[in-house]
Amino acid sequence: MILIPGRLRAESSESVKPDNVQKTSFGKLPDGTEIEQYTLKNAKGGVAKIITYGATLTELWIPDKSGKSADVVLGFDKLDGYLGDQPYFGATIGRYGNRIAKGKFTLDGKEYSLFLNNGPNSLHGGKVGFNRKVWKAEPVKVAHGAAVKFTYVSVDGEEGYPGTLTTHVTYELTDENAVKVSYHASTDKPTVANLTNHSYFNLSGAGSGDILKNVLQLDADRYTPVDDTLIPTGELKPVEGTPFDFRKPTAIGARNSQIPGIAGYDHNFVLNGTAGKLRKIGELSDPTSGREMEIWTTEPGVQLYVGIGLNGSIKGLGGAYQQFGALCLETQHFPDSPNHAKFPSTVVRPGKDFHSETIYKFSAK
Repeated sequence: MILIPGRLRAESSESVKPDNVQKTSFGKLPDGTEIEQYTLKNAKGGVAKIITYGATLTELWIPDKSGKSADVVLGFDKLDGYLGDQPYFGATIGRYGNRIAKGKFTLDGKEYSLFLNNGPNSLHGGKVGFNRKVWKAEPVKVAHGAAVKFTYVSVDGEEGYPGTLTTHVTYELTDENAVKVSYHASTDKPTVANLTNHSYFNLSGAGSGDILKNVLQLDADRYTPVDDTLIPTGELKPVEGTPFDFRKPTAIGARNSQIPGIAGYDHNFVLNGTAGKLRKIGELSDPTSGREMEIWTTEPGVQLYVGIGLNGSIKGLGGAYQQFGALCLETQHFPDSPNHAKFPSTVVRPGKDFHSETIYKFSAK
């Protein structure tokens, strides 16, 4: 997260109706609200589809080493799938991505209570987070690709959070098959914010099998250990000698079964480099398809989640999604940061806007 003066927060892209952005209907909510889908296309055969419900990435078609495209994210082809009980497929997460212990935090001497939706904790913004809100969308002009900006205004007190937070999320599909996700948010009084995207990636294609043979490298010397409710203990522990060491390319399944207490990875990694500066922090590769995905971000952390909650009961565009059928790399500030003074701050104040950027850059060989 970068905090910048509010007067500097201006979209460089001009509102347009470009040929490489198409708007269609994705269905209607029970109250009759229409949900729109925006399809972005680039010059290299890449296609991204995003809907206004949750500013959600529903499909992402990327060529493999032979030039054959596949959808590399989990999702649904109908709105009903997103309205049901599902694990945040492709959604924009807010106000606060990840967990806040016991749903409580203190800011400027005042305690705030949040909705508990993950055992004793609050997860991903609460009962009705940004993933279940209807966003306003408009295409924006970019030099080499296609983009859409989504806007949502979260009112003071929503899900227990203080301040009216105006959030903009811009998805850009570049002509180099990179997906840029840029976040801006401003508030009218002090609050906390931790925005991320919850896409589930399978580089072989959604529904094609598990990701345990996918190879991951992360530029992270440390991680944040957690208690039995997945709340950080406050430590920043070295990854060396642990199953969390991805500093060298390592198959996801090589040590996944060694994670104590749960069936696999669902942990935050402390990224090397300077938070606030866009830098490459990792790479995921699939030996079968030849697809590779670089991850770039300005954030200080990334949550690796390997789909341990999937069990075949959810059927989407790729069929029934099984355990380990995809993984998430959620760039973020650390979980429960408002309750850990030594963690990078997630406080946003009037006149100091929130900004972060993450890029998923695809190739194949």
